[in-house]
Amino acid sequence: MLLSLALTDFVLVERLELNLLPGFGVLTGETGAGKSILLDAIALVLGERAEAGVVREGASRAEIAAEFDIPGGLRGWLEENDLAGEDDVLLLRRVVEATGRSRAFINGRSATAQQLKEAGAFLVDIHGQHAHYSLLKAAEQRRLLDEYAGSQPEVQATAEAFRTWRTAAERRRLAASHAGEAEAERERLEWTVRELTALEFTVEGWQSIQDEHRRLAHAAELIQGAQAVAGLLEGEEEGALARLRLARGNLADLAEIDPALSERLDTLQGAIDGLHDTARELTRYAERMELDDARLAELEARIAAIQAAARKFRLRPEEIPEHLAQARAQREELGASADLEALARAEAEAEASWRQRAEALSCKRKAAASRLEQAATDAMQQLAMKGGCFGIALLPCDAAAHGQEEVEFQVLPHAGQGLKPLAKTASGGELSRIGLVLQTVLSGVSGAPTLIFDEVDAGIGGGVAEIVGRLLSDLGSSRQVLCVTHLPQVAACAAWHCQVSKETVAGSARSRVEALDAAARVGEIARMLGGVRITEATRQHAAEMLGTPTPR
Repeated sequence: MLLSLALTDFVLVERLELNLLPGFGVLTGETGAGKSILLDAIALVLGERAEAGVVREGASRAEIAAEFDIPGGLRGWLEENDLAGEDDVLLLRRVVEATGRSRAFINGRSATAQQLKEAGAFLVDIHGQHAHYSLLKAAEQRRLLDEYAGSQPEVQATAEAFRTWRTAAERRRLAASHAGEAEAERERLEWTVRELTALEFTVEGWQSIQDEHRRLAHAAELIQGAQAVAGLLEGEEEGALARLRLARGNLADLAEIDPALSERLDTLQGAIDGLHDTARELTRYAERMELDDARLAELEARIAAIQAAARKFRLRPEEIPEHLAQARAQREELGASADLEALARAEAEAEASWRQRAEALSCKRKAAASRLEQAATDAMQQLAMKGGCFGIALLPCDAAAHGQEEVEFQVLPHAGQGLKPLAKTASGGELSRIGLVLQTVLSGVSGAPTLIFDEVDAGIGGGVAEIVGRLLSDLGSSRQVLCVTHLPQVAACAAWHCQVSKETVAGSARSRVEALDAAARVGEIARMLGGVRITEATRQHAAEMLGTPTPR
């Protein structure tokens, strides 16, 4: 349940801390006092879209914090999202800057608005003002029945199966209408694959061919150059090695005079040995190198073929393998899409899958429709609709994402008439009562521990209003129910009562909320009964409604 709500600089509220109780409670006050502000704040802290307009004029930001008991199902979600707190309470917080930017927090940790929504689904079920008008829409009637049936998994599975079926049907249709184009494209791809496969091209082989061609094309130059370098090293008198050997001999003579020069002899000897090995390798290289014109011609032909293929397909040679792989993949995909028999089988299988899921959804809807009809009909008897009856027709329709039937709510407002569609039968007052009936019945299957009703009793009065109050009070025996109401009969049935009022402070309007004690409740009920002038008789009536002695 909702334990407390704290607002700072939110719309007309400068600062507010409100503790809430279990059971059925009401928010009352003059029109425009700010009752809806509290519900807007709760919706915002539960993940609704934030706008800069909620920040009180002159303030830099608005802040809403709500503290809840943690229902069992929410604990696992908090742990999965690493948002669990240390206590047995859940703290949700929303901060909205004057710029419109907002931040969300769960148990002090940064969170997203979507995570607030997901957490809120475990906590609160809100029935908005004038929600009964949406009952006239077929989609809303279907949604309410599915909610009552608990058939959301079947609804989702049916919708997914329908999308799969539509996709399969579209693929078959396109393949059939473009069969000629597909055949031409497949032939082009076949030719591409044959051409490039026959080339037997690899990036590594291409590099090797270029290296070998370069060597053969410059073979004479390489032989002459290697021999010339070897001659410079090994020349008998002017060669580098001859000069180094002479230098070593001279240094050896000097080392006999000064032994400290001996270690330099090793350095010279190492250089002589290294250059000697280099000269021998260059000589052997020149001897091995051949002038192979036939091989050179073969390599040039191979290079020309590769370059010609690259130009043909507007590629660089290095891109040939990737292009070949893409052509093969496209050929296989096109081959599969061009198989009309296979596509027709896939479409038939997808249709069968949708029909199976749609039938399962229909069965669940039929069973739930019977239960909802009885529950709503029983509730109608209490709301000045004696002899009335509520019905649900499941009308066959063309295959759709929502299933194989449309849901139509029907009503017989009074005995002696036949069931007719709700949209064509119910008056405004009857529609309001039927809407309340459905909301209370559906709230009975809702898992949320807190139910909020925003003036859902609009258009109701007299004895019916008292019955509505009792219905809400009955709901309050098993969960927390918060109702914004203008009806004294409804307010008198509440276990606790808060009054919303508006005052002017320093020229600015401010909303304030006050928890009422027994005496104050009598005064507020009397105001709701009597209007501008409250008489002693009005106060006596209010006290009787509350079952308390008249305050003196």
